[in-house]
Amino acid sequence: MKRVSVELVPRTVESLREELNILRSHRAKIDIINVPDLLRYDTRSWQGAAVAKEYFPAAMPHIRAMDIDLDAPLPMKNFLVEHDLHEVLVIEGDPPQDMSRETYPTVSTDVIRKFREEMPGVKVYAGIDQYRGSMRHELVRVKRKLQAGASGFFTQPFYDMRYLDMYADMLDGMEVYWGLSPVMSPRSQSYWERKNNVVFPHNFAPTLEWSIAFSRQVMEFADKKGQSIYLMPIKTNLADYLSGVLA
Repeated sequence: MKRVSVELVPRTVESLREELNILRSHRAKIDIINVPDLLRYDTRSWQGAAVAKEYFPAAMPHIRAMDIDLDAPLPMKNFLVEHDLHEVLVIEGDPPQDMSRETYPTVSTDVIRKFREEMPGVKVYAGIDQYRGSMRHELVRVKRKLQAGASGFFTQPFYDMRYLDMYADMLDGMEVYWGLSPVMSPRSQSYWERKNNVVFPHNFAPTLEWSIAFSRQVMEFADKKGQSIYLMPIKTNLADYLSGVLA
């Protein structure tokens, strides 16, 4: 397998360090830590990524496109340089709940180009949402991001190998991190169905055992293809899930 990335949410610096300490027992099998940028928390993604680099050789902050003013320099530019952060994942971002917070009509392709111009030494990844529409329309978005300067892609979580195989064929030759995230309850399953339009296969079960087994199946697929994996252990026991997946 090329690389294994694990996403950790920076709720606080202290909680992030606790989770990074849990991951230490799997350090030999984890290549990079992804840090999302969630506005309900005080710690920004690049700040969390700097903390993660104290524990792992690489960390990747998520950059919300709608937070970027195209008429001003990248606000995290100096921080990324100072903390030796060479990779970012650019996403569109959700509108803030606090409507007093300023956002901009900036899309991910704008920010990818801005990084290429201002920080050419930073490797820029983009997102793929395989549930937001047709495969044809998503491929158009992928091509636009490639033209803007994206080097690779991170997908939303997959739950069906047949669907993943279709995307793997469509994205052949591209650098892709295949997303995996455990779903641990019927309520969580309903959330993914309603909010993200996920269609779960008939054999799906919202259990740790099913999630571990499917994750290992996708990891075997990625290993044969020389591709990468993106683990998003949301609302699950971090130690139990990773012990099962990375054993």
